Amino acid sequence: MQIRRISVDDALLRVRRDVLYPNATLDAVTVDHDADGLHFGVFDGGQLVTVVSLFPGKGEAQFRKLATVPAAQGKGYGKAILDHLADICRKENIQLLWCNARETAVSFYHRLGYATRGNYFVKEGINFIRMELSLEKPAAKRFEVIPAIDIIDGKCVRLTQGDYSQQKVYNEHPLEVAKEFEALGVRRLHLVDLDGAKKGAVVNWKVLENIAGKTSLITDFGGGIKTGKDLEIVYECGAALATIGSVAVKSPELFFSWVERFGADKIFLGADVKEEKIAVGGWLETTGLSVFDFLESNIDRGVQNIFCTDIAKDGLLAGPSIDLYKKIIGGFPGINFVASGGVSNIGDVAALQEIGCHGVIIGKAIYEGKISTAELKSFL
Repeated sequence: MQIRRISVDDALLRVRRDVLYPNATLDAVTVDHDADGLHFGVFDGGQLVTVVSLFPGKGEAQFRKLATVPAAQGKGYGKAILDHLADICRKENIQLLWCNARETAVSFYHRLGYATRGNYFVKEGINFIRMELSLEKPAAKRFEVIPAIDIIDGKCVRLTQGDYSQQKVYNEHPLEVAKEFEALGVRRLHLVDLDGAKKGAVVNWKVLENIAGKTSLITDFGGGIKTGKDLEIVYECGAALATIGSVAVKSPELFFSWVERFGADKIFLGADVKEEKIAVGGWLETTGLSVFDFLESNIDRGVQNIFCTDIAKDGLLAGPSIDLYKKIIGGFPGINFVASGGVSNIGDVAALQEIGCHGVIIGKAIYEGKISTAELKSFL
């Protein structure tokens, strides 16, 4: 495979036409300002198999008409040429690479780290949406310790393996607990409405409103979110992210409509797992769906904030599922992955940071004193 500059000649136009606009004339597939663009091709065995046109501007660059001949599709040529464009842009201090992508290509661009911006629009009967890739050097991601507060009857509790009959009340005033975490230097909070999860509708929204209004904690909230209206309530009450689990499994298209409506940055996808299979319904039902297939389908639709709980570990203080998390991070290196369940001591936290997790949700280990305040602060 060789990537090199090419001219706007019949070869480029034929690939562009044959892939994107079959039966059109060559003149019809010429792009406005083609003469001003930089054109690149991938050659395999001397044959031109992929083409793309780059139009640099001030601080950003647009590429157009990425096309790979059918016989060469699925071989990584599209990714290779886009990586080539990104390298060129970085050398020219261009910080944003973007395109107007066909709806059918959105999952391809998501896998390469592009994010959707704005709404779909129609041109010549085809749905398009703007997709962007930031080329700014990312700041080193901060590993986040995320304490969990589970709510029943407005009180801070913990369950063992999701069993409502095995609950322990730690504090009757969740706001007090949240403020204690904030005073330590905690930035994130995982708030779970267990009453809502049981009822199938948000119940403890007042607790969320109280914590969001009286602390600076970045709070995600889950439990009982079943409708778009539930999401509106959660965001209006101050949640930075909504935690979604079962709906994403049982009604994926509804879930994807929420991702599109509210934005992927507002969603925290929870994957509850038993023996690498997705579990739903308060962990009572294990599906035949592989966690890896589940994550792939969601990542293809733009979801990036994900946490995973191995239900065999949760609430038992028996250590997290390091091997499972390694496999997930290895398979999906671009996601913001948070581990959940099983943390028993500060060594577990260090191990999760070491394997590349972006954060860890901790509950019982904090409340039972298995992790001291001093140990916790060392990660804040």
